[in-house]
Amino acid sequence: MSAPTHIPGPRVHGASARLHWWALALPALAFGLLLLLRAGSGEAHAATGEASALLQVTEQLLRVVA
Repeated sequence: MSAPTHIPGPRVHGASARLHWWALALPALAFGLLLLLRAGSGEAHAATGEASALLQVTEQLLRVVA
């Protein structure tokens, strides 16, 4: 008995082939946050009473998104 040579896969039509907005936004956001962490790591200081730049940026992003 021979095996089939072609196994049909799911068919993709028009709108179902598009990416959702978050499929691009989440990786871009993660990359940006990791870049901020990497850029700010050379300026590491002991904890003080003032908020770090990363914390301030994160708070601003959350205000924009919410």
